[in-house]
Amino acid sequence: MITLSIIILTSVISIAAFNNDALTSKLIFYPPAVRKGEWYRLFTYGVLHADSMHLFFNMFTLYLFGSYIEKVCRAALGIRAGSACFILLYISALAISILPTYINHKNDAYYRSLGASGAVSAVVFAYILIHPMNFMGIIFIPIMLPAFIFGLIYIVLSFYLDKNRSTGINHSAHIAGGIYGMAFMVVSFATLADWNLLASFFDQIHINSLSDLIYIGY
Repeated sequence: MITLSIIILTSVISIAAFNNDALTSKLIFYPPAVRKGEWYRLFTYGVLHADSMHLFFNMFTLYLFGSYIEKVCRAALGIRAGSACFILLYISALAISILPTYINHKNDAYYRSLGASGAVSAVVFAYILIHPMNFMGIIFIPIMLPAFIFGLIYIVLSFYLDKNRSTGINHSAHIAGGIYGMAFMVVSFATLADWNLLASFFDQIHINSLSDLIYIGY
């Protein structure tokens, strides 16, 4: 399973880097280094995490949604093409999701970023594209929303937090990753499987009352 392999690789390197400053310094996203030609940092920052909780949250989310998207890709495109599609989605999302950050901080010698959140967001939003009416929520919060509403709130909130810079989290990577994940799936499936995911997305969304859209679970 590709998803499991990504999780294992990311976890091993992240844990090794927790107590290895040299390894972290070599792999972390550092704009001035990228500008000087170290383009590999556009990808390697995704195998680093700030701490064990950061790592767990990203990898747990990837396991939940990545396993499913991997199966969908294989079912629609065939085992080889589907596997290649999923790998390309994840790896390319690492680079694409961090590009806005690079543009904004390319001359900032004090800026650094790490974590697989951008690529994980791409996978989550790929799921939202395929199943917009499935209920989604946040761990330990007993409020579930249709996936497309959850995704919309997530994007709006990320824009707000990014604009106000109220946290040390790279919200722009989450936004770029989510949007890219949907775009990648739309183009890939339209080209390789003649499957219009965008049309399917809107077809599944129906006008419902507020009571139908919000589920309180305990």
